[in-house]
Amino acid sequence: MRMPLRLAAALALSVGIALPVLPAHAFPAAPVAARADSAVIKASAQERKPARQFWRTKVRLRTDEAPGTVIVDTNNKFLYYVEGNNKATRYGIGVGREGFGWSGIVQVGRKSEWPSWRPPAEMIARERKKGHILPEVQEGGVNNPLGARALYLYKGGRDTIFRIHGTNQPWTIGQNMSSGCIRMMNEDVTDLYAKAPIGTKVIVIGPGNKQGEVSYDDRGVDVLRTLFGG
Repeated sequence: MRMPLRLAAALALSVGIALPVLPAHAFPAAPVAARADSAVIKASAQERKPARQFWRTKVRLRTDEAPGTVIVDTNNKFLYYVEGNNKATRYGIGVGREGFGWSGIVQVGRKSEWPSWRPPAEMIARERKKGHILPEVQEGGVNNPLGARALYLYKGGRDTIFRIHGTNQPWTIGQNMSSGCIRMMNEDVTDLYAKAPIGTKVIVIGPGNKQGEVSYDDRGVDVLRTLFGG
């Protein structure tokens, strides 16, 4: 008979046996809180998920940033929600393609569930030249590029036009595909949305290094929290 993973880990700890390094697929993402639209979010997340390294993971993160801070590492395609005591939740993200990357310190100025999408005038003009006609407004829903949730990023009280949002193309997570926005899988942006209130500090590390010096060190999977929760 095979011993359940949790029981095996508990016995190993009780007798002082070192836990083995477990593969990423042993750590399933935390369940999304029950919502009326959770079935839609979960269904979309099953479509061509990105590589396992970009799945939501509890990690050990050493940082001087206060709990509740969001750190966006556009170079490695990770977003961290700092929880304190060297703990964080790490999410895979998609970021701006070449020429559309950016950096800086901003904050969440507004939030929206199943947001409508208003493409910037520059994007509408740019895509028109390519023969693509974008709508002035696309209502929220499963086919909307902003996905299930959006956190609008502000600087000095003004909208930067950049967002952290979901996507109807989860396979693009881990890639440089956007026009500067930070995209996440719908189940992940829903999880972050519930944690990060308006006013949350967001540090975006990327081209130009306008974010300044940021102290953070990803020490890898937090095995005990992953197995036992907390």
